[in-house]
Amino acid sequence: MAGRGAGPDFVEALARGLDVLRCFDQHHRTMSLAEVATATGLARPTARRLLLTLAELGYVRSADGTFSLTPRCLSLGTAYVASLGLWDLARPHLETLVRQTGESSSMAQLDGSDIVYVARVSVPKIIALRVDIGTLFPAPQTSQGKVLLAALSADELDATLAIPSRSGLPPRPPVETEPGLLAELTQVRARGWALADEELAPGVRSVAVPVRDGTGAVRSAMNVTVHAAETSTETLLDQHLPKLLRTAGDVSADWARWQARPHAEVARLPD
Repeated sequence: MAGRGAGPDFVEALARGLDVLRCFDQHHRTMSLAEVATATGLARPTARRLLLTLAELGYVRSADGTFSLTPRCLSLGTAYVASLGLWDLARPHLETLVRQTGESSSMAQLDGSDIVYVARVSVPKIIALRVDIGTLFPAPQTSQGKVLLAALSADELDATLAIPSRSGLPPRPPVETEPGLLAELTQVRARGWALADEELAPGVRSVAVPVRDGTGAVRSAMNVTVHAAETSTETLLDQHLPKLLRTAGDVSADWARWQARPHAEVARLPD
């Protein structure tokens, strides 16, 4: 993973530390020093120094010769969401939507060719895939991903789809072999919503719509997810989609008002 910086100000040590954090995932919650070194492509002494530094900072813990992340790592992701003001604005709307539909709802943004979940309100359901804040899924196989991909320019779309997925799921075919995807994204762009019908996993059906900022740019996507055996596509589109569209519109309006707020920060005077 390391050794890919080219700019004169690129800090390789920082990049390597981030590589160490990223090598942990749902399939590798606990790793040995050798496993971390292999996953990051780092020499064992370098990996050891980085792990011990991260442990001293509170992002990694060590026990019985293995390493794992600590909850403090959540601050790195939540800081991004908090900086947008999005979660605080979206949470009451998501909660209302979930009460109305009886189904889980999430918000996601693009992370390379994947979507990353940044907010979620769930209900107990037997579902094929577990979803948490920070979960990555390949964007073309999800309703939220289709919404976000449809908002990109042609050049941005090509560059995004060329990035390998980090979700851990089996890789999809190259986009050149999927002309149907490009046609579908055109349709999503025109109608304002996207459907994923058991494309990510059997039994997982969802519909998603865009969430926009004050400039009208698509900044996130919001969905309703159902179990295909319980909820038909017709019910999802006829009953849940209108509620989802209203909710996303409310979140977008609140976000636009929040961005337009008169706000200034004044440096604290010395004591």
